[in-house]
Amino acid sequence: MNKTTMTRRRFIRRTTTAALAASAFPTLVPASARGADGAPAPSNRIVVAAIGVGPQGRGVMAGFLAQAGVQVVAVCDVAKLNLDQAVNQVNQRYQNRDCKPYGDFREVLARGDIDAVLIATPDHWHVPVAVAAAKAGKDMYVEKPLGLTIEEDQRLRQVCREHKRVFQFGTQQRSSREFRRACELVRNGRIGKLKQIDVWSSASHPGGSTKAAKVPAGLDYDFWLGPAPYTPYTDNKAFDNVPPGGWKTWWFNYDYALGFIAGWGVHPLDIAYWGHPAMMEGPLEVEGKAVIPTEGACNTSVAWDVAFRFADGVRLWYRGTRNGCEPNAMNDFKEWRARFGQIHDHGTAFEGTDGWVHVFRGGLVTRPEALAEQPLEPSDRPLPVSTGHTRNFIEAVRSRQPAICPVDDAVIADTLCHLSDIATRVDRKLVWDPKKEQFLNDAGANRRLKLRPMREPWTLG
Repeated sequence: MNKTTMTRRRFIRRTTTAALAASAFPTLVPASARGADGAPAPSNRIVVAAIGVGPQGRGVMAGFLAQAGVQVVAVCDVAKLNLDQAVNQVNQRYQNRDCKPYGDFREVLARGDIDAVLIATPDHWHVPVAVAAAKAGKDMYVEKPLGLTIEEDQRLRQVCREHKRVFQFGTQQRSSREFRRACELVRNGRIGKLKQIDVWSSASHPGGSTKAAKVPAGLDYDFWLGPAPYTPYTDNKAFDNVPPGGWKTWWFNYDYALGFIAGWGVHPLDIAYWGHPAMMEGPLEVEGKAVIPTEGACNTSVAWDVAFRFADGVRLWYRGTRNGCEPNAMNDFKEWRARFGQIHDHGTAFEGTDGWVHVFRGGLVTRPEALAEQPLEPSDRPLPVSTGHTRNFIEAVRSRQPAICPVDDAVIADTLCHLSDIATRVDRKLVWDPKKEQFLNDAGANRRLKLRPMREPWTLG
């Protein structure tokens, strides 16, 4: 049994380190920012604001700071600690003191000079802020996952279409060569007829204090809660200075997130869809089971086993690896280890009649082995190439063409997470119609698609 315990914090540390490394040079204002050497003049720059600048937000923001022809002018957060660090990060990059801090995202969106926003808030704020951004005429890069319900996702998709906004989902694996290569091999028949897709990610963590605690200094907790139900602050719920090796419990609390069945799982599920988009061409069956804690602040799935069967006969098996949960049959990956070798805490494997492809961050394993480097033929269909997720977004903003993970694909990837979560909670087989975007003949399951009640005065608009 692989006992890797990837937490969102470890993931943030890794991605933040990589992003900061990308933006480390130079420290002086480059010629591109001055409009020299053929680079965009100040009047042609993409002006960006970052909304939600905790560790993940600052890590992604570093990618924007590294882009020529981009100027980050504002940052927004409800925690002063985050805000101060973000302002310093921007000002050090540009060697000035021009970055303006905000505590209310609505003030940011009211600025007419801002072209695009990075949205890296806690999950329950993703769609409300993104909907407001679209209505304000801003293009957006939105961290994953998307909404707390499928209807939230649908509302965001609708408003992005209506206002013709460029959207990039934070599923950055689409901008990595190994994932594009894996999906091209599958889509072009290199493993024969596709039979099954195996998907796994780190599961949620159990535990977390439920005892009321003092709100940390500098945190606007009421604003942090926003549309979520009011509950007292508890230790490590929302603030970023948790003890070493700890985690923020909101990641795994159903008031604010679906847990890692979506927060981590959307990455490998998105790759499953990218490799086999036909999965959404007809009604599909889904059923599953999960272990959901009934004690502690964390109440999202700490283990799950979900089975999809698509209209074309391809199956998808989605499971969660251990992340503090006791070992059980759902998180025993002995069979998959025997087939694919080392099982990391995330991955997507496509199995066909003539071979298989197993892809994860930093690795691509195939059988036969020669598949990995087999060139595409002129008759094959290559996927779009993104050399960097942030850069791809900026290029899309300039060209007004779709980014590598546009809103339609983001909604589908997020839908796979929601279907998995709902199937485990109702504990019965469901049939999903991807055209109607509802379950067939199951009113109870369809109620789970609807918007959640929002605490006043917040609405989705």
